[in-house]
Amino acid sequence: MKTFFKVAGFSLLIIAFFAGFSNFGVPRIEPAPPPSEEKIDLGEMTMERFVALGEKVFNGKGTCPLCHNKLGGRAPMLDKIAVIAAERLEAADYKGEAADVEGYLLESLIQPSAYVVAGFGKKGTGDKVSPMPDVSKGSIGLGEPEIAAVIAYLQDLAGVEITVKIPSGAAETEEDEEEEARPPFKTALEAIEELACVACHQFGEDEVDAGPDLRKIGSLRSKDELRHSILNPNAKISVGFKPDLMPKDYGKQLYAQELEMIVDYLASRK
Repeated sequence: MKTFFKVAGFSLLIIAFFAGFSNFGVPRIEPAPPPSEEKIDLGEMTMERFVALGEKVFNGKGTCPLCHNKLGGRAPMLDKIAVIAAERLEAADYKGEAADVEGYLLESLIQPSAYVVAGFGKKGTGDKVSPMPDVSKGSIGLGEPEIAAVIAYLQDLAGVEITVKIPSGAAETEEDEEEEARPPFKTALEAIEELACVACHQFGEDEVDAGPDLRKIGSLRSKDELRHSILNPNAKISVGFKPDLMPKDYGKQLYAQELEMIVDYLASRK
């Protein structure tokens, strides 16, 4: 009996130690609010700087290389898009309203289903619906100057004439002007759709393999592991997949409660 009490006491001591360490020794992860639209001074903007801004947005806030890359193959490469755009305007299956290349590039960013390149549409739609989100909405939320800069960058990348005009008007540089925070996502599925997670991960019937299959991820990963993978996607790469394909800034894009909502949803998929 004496031995029993010693073992029980030791066990309680160990449990108390780990409980205390988990609550006070491990730093809590509290993601910051999503980034607001970048302040752009258009007053003295040159076309060279405007193109550079477009490249920065393309590779950063726009998260374009996430799908438009040679590794994942989830979307067409865009290095010559401003050249082949003229051909797509004449395609029989083009459903848009653009009248020129610049208009097509704009349309492809905010209405990506107006023309879907063969083989890159959502499965089961006959390449009629694009998995790409409207970049002016959701978690990407590019402003008009940012979209125009991306178009200028794509034209410059393809080596064609840059027809984009640098937007005029008041520059968004007033420090005292408060940015209106976006409303939180109401459900995990809404967040997953807006963040375009379905473009790389399989959640249902659509076969997607750019990222790990998440249909039964809850039986394979704990909540802590899921949270860590969202906030630090390169920390542990699943076998068969490459690093740097998933955005690293979800900790900034998501509100804390949204992150936990997604983690709970993924953990429930068993």
